[in-house]
Amino acid sequence: MSIVPKPLTDFPWRILALLLAIAGFGTVVLFSAAGGSIFPWAFNQALRFCIFSMMALGLSRIPVEVFARYAFPAYGAVLAALFLVELIGGVAGGSQRWINLGFMQLQPSEFMKPIIVLTIARFYAMLPVGEIRRWNAIWPALVLIGVPWALVLVQPDLGTATMIAAGGVTVMFLAGLPLRLFIGTGLAGAGLIPIAFSFLHDYQKNRVLIFLDPESDPLGAGYHISQSKIAIGSGGWFGKGFLRGTQSHLDYLPEGHTDFVFATMAEEWGLLGGTLLILGFLLLFRWGIRVALRAPDKFSRLAAAGLTTTIFFYVAINLMMVMGLAPVVGIPLPFMSYGGSSMLTVMLCVGIIMSIDRARKQRATPGNWA
Repeated sequence: MSIVPKPLTDFPWRILALLLAIAGFGTVVLFSAAGGSIFPWAFNQALRFCIFSMMALGLSRIPVEVFARYAFPAYGAVLAALFLVELIGGVAGGSQRWINLGFMQLQPSEFMKPIIVLTIARFYAMLPVGEIRRWNAIWPALVLIGVPWALVLVQPDLGTATMIAAGGVTVMFLAGLPLRLFIGTGLAGAGLIPIAFSFLHDYQKNRVLIFLDPESDPLGAGYHISQSKIAIGSGGWFGKGFLRGTQSHLDYLPEGHTDFVFATMAEEWGLLGGTLLILGFLLLFRWGIRVALRAPDKFSRLAAAGLTTTIFFYVAINLMMVMGLAPVVGIPLPFMSYGGSSMLTVMLCVGIIMSIDRARKQRATPGNWA
């Protein structure tokens, strides 16, 4: 019999250590981005990580049945908040995304990213198996995804709208809908791209055009991508060294502490640092997928896989963005980019996945009192 108490052995030490390693590295990069100072970014980022880690651990103690039971009510509450943003939301930088609560600025669209996954997972968990290939298995999910997607798109926030749609559609795919549906929708979507492009805001059109030809305006709209590529490329194999980056320290690289933090890191830590960081994220994704594969019920499987892919989309879109492989859509890099909204969303996902993993362990071990 082990002398270590059961709650300690069941504690998610490995995943917390992995998250701490990634977030710790991010704090070091932000320290360098500020010219070797813990203020204003590194200290706040570390403090947020500590707070949100405690939140994730708290979520991990909540039974999975609670997340399933309150998925639809939570969806309704966040949807109401999105409507409220359109009515009384604050405007900043030409976007209307926040509700002023006095003590903080609330961005409801961030909460919709994990909640849309839970909602669609709940819908398909409730659906009889024989209905999965019928129209009744498709249109309700499309409505559930489409309404918040449209509300966020008009804020305008193309990046968050893309994340909401991607998370919801991923769960639809994992639920077992016919593959031809996704192929057909993809082909139809490709045909509608010219029409959709005409409805974009001017700055969004510029982002797409600059993505296609960043050198057409290297000192204007293409400045971010051009400087990001220079920073990443100049890092070489092993980087210029800690605190020795020039692109970020001389202010050539815009948003070097937020959306383009990977470029700041790559300049100082090189290909080696970038590879280790990506490996850390791959281990995080591996853990999430393993939890999904071992989950005992359909809701847990869909939720864990959907939440894991939500974190994956954060990482993949940001890395493609800073390397010039995708338009700049304002998606931060989890645990690395400075800011509380993205870290809150990712830690919500992590906390719920922990809850699913804990429920699986309890069912597999009779008499577990953790």
